[in-house]
Amino acid sequence: MNKMKMWTKRFSMTCLFIMALFVTFQSLSGVSAKMFIKGLTIALSKSENVSGTPSLEDAFDWSKYPKHTVTATGYTAGFESTGKYKDHPEYGITYSGVKVKRDLFSTIAADLTVFPIGTILFIPGYGYGVVADKGGAIKGNKLDLYYETVEDVYRLWGKKQVEVYVIQKGDGKLTEKQLQALNEDKTMQVFRQAYIKSEKR
Repeated sequence: MNKMKMWTKRFSMTCLFIMALFVTFQSLSGVSAKMFIKGLTIALSKSENVSGTPSLEDAFDWSKYPKHTVTATGYTAGFESTGKYKDHPEYGITYSGVKVKRDLFSTIAADLTVFPIGTILFIPGYGYGVVADKGGAIKGNKLDLYYETVEDVYRLWGKKQVEVYVIQKGDGKLTEKQLQALNEDKTMQVFRQAYIKSEKR
């Protein structure tokens, strides 16, 4: 019982000491403890990037690619986006014939007169998107970005106006084999692993 009291007392003293440090730091620097903790959290989250691998946004010079401003929304394979339930024979199948996929290179929907099937775009905050689908409401400079669940759509994207980069113009065709080859490109695996880790949070 005495050990319990001793540890409780030590813990309390440590907490008081840390609080005193924060108060002293705040009064000397003018930076609030809340701002300090927020900055520390951001710094720690950036340091989690394994082996110093930069993010996709920082890894390449995107300025050498043609840029388009689009309004991008998220969609799923579910009824809320496609009107199809899981037992529908075309559930999860895009206009191109490939299955919807969220990966380093994900399937997205676009106005095919703007971005033909097979077009590869880089979308900051999302990753690479390969145009595989079209949508009734996707006209002009609009994109639909595939996510596995409605929760992911709202939690990770929602609706944004964003500048996208055209990496490769499509020729109107896309196969499962082509999509798989993009996602299994050995030179991109370090980014794929970092991406998969961040998506699962």
